[in-house]
Amino acid sequence: INDVLEMSRIESGKIELNETRVSLPEVLHELNTIVLGQIEAKQQEFSMDAVGVVNEDVLCDRLRLNQILLNIMSNAIKYTPAGGKISLRLTQREGASEGFGAYEIRVKDTGIGMAKEFAARIFDAFERENNSTVSGIPGTGLGMAITKHLVDLMGGTIAVETTPGQGSEFTVNLTLRTADAPAESRSIPSLRGMRALVVDDDFDTCDSATAMLERMGLKAEWTLSGKEAVLRAKQAKERSDGFGVFVIDMRMPDINGLECARRIREAVGDDAPILMITAYDWPAIKDEALGAGVNAFCNKPLFASELYNALMKAVEGSSEAMAAEEVPHKRHFAGVRALLVEDIEINREIATMLLESYGLTVEYAVNGSEAVEMVAKAEPGYYDIVFMDVQMPVMDGYEATEAIRALPGPQAAVPIVAMTANAFDEDRRRALESGMNAHVAKPIDATRLLDVLEEIVGRRG
Repeated sequence: INDVLEMSRIESGKIELNETRVSLPEVLHELNTIVLGQIEAKQQEFSMDAVGVVNEDVLCDRLRLNQILLNIMSNAIKYTPAGGKISLRLTQREGASEGFGAYEIRVKDTGIGMAKEFAARIFDAFERENNSTVSGIPGTGLGMAITKHLVDLMGGTIAVETTPGQGSEFTVNLTLRTADAPAESRSIPSLRGMRALVVDDDFDTCDSATAMLERMGLKAEWTLSGKEAVLRAKQAKERSDGFGVFVIDMRMPDINGLECARRIREAVGDDAPILMITAYDWPAIKDEALGAGVNAFCNKPLFASELYNALMKAVEGSSEAMAAEEVPHKRHFAGVRALLVEDIEINREIATMLLESYGLTVEYAVNGSEAVEMVAKAEPGYYDIVFMDVQMPVMDGYEATEAIRALPGPQAAVPIVAMTANAFDEDRRRALESGMNAHVAKPIDATRLLDVLEEIVGRRG
């Protein structure tokens, strides 16, 4: 239903872009947070990287950019079997006019692919390939049509290359106004002139990381093998020409990053900082990483500003300081209990993953009637906030909110936030008139969600 409504808004020209300053690192890290649970559930391999990005902040409609990325990634996950591979690469190309950046986004998978005849129609509304494999996978045939319209609205292009049984690759090209000057090359005095070794099994990541390090004043080298990295570290130490810093990927085919870091630390001692880069859940490996001698970490995909900040922590900080460090925002909302009211399972999963990544504890109801009952039975103050979908069976979100506000006890005052694809001004007004405190549009804009949490429940811990 949400897809049909979105398509109707697009075709009637009721969608307008809302340009704001957008951090591309934040957009990709938040996308990674949202999709990682689904990817791990299907035991798929996932990589995400950025190449040549010198303008990290742009002016665009963040909500629509998120929607484009999430639609393409959701398709890749849905149509790639367990054990398959998915990758997302953001590249800033040369040739854009002054004040603009040319960005290319490629999402590649090893999924079921498509016939050439269907690929030519994939961006048409209500088109789904007619074969036994696809027929068993739920879908409306609107996701890619919506994506194409949004890309067109942003002045970009989208294309697909595909082979049945081998996978697909979607390419989006967008020219966006830049909100910052090209990233300045900042050096770290204590590392200037030192040798650095980048260890990652992906050539483009190695190439991009070494270029960033060289702009920071280091002499950077790279290797695609963890075992080779250990050998080169030992040999350099024996020649009294050791590496001053190591940047190591967490997941590699020969030995993983933790084992690589452990062996390098044993070989070179405690002087050289070791930085771990990973696209996966850092808190899950933090204790083991500390034990292996890692000094700091940096999220993938790598951006120059984040690599610089991580290196500064590795050099100036300590393992104890890193141990005390938490994931951004997570400490702010630890102990906050939310009730998520959403009838669509995939929407519940995405919202739950995002809220839990910020430290909230999440319970859910599948319709408005169930939500009213759960709030009524709860002890006063048990729920700190309720996220309410609007369009649901049995009882919709407006009716549920009005029913909660009519409860006789203090539970009636629980903060309620509309979380819905209905994003017009009249939808926001109706939400407030029914007794809701705020409105967050779908697809969820993480920045808006954080602002609402800050405003309603405040930082905790």
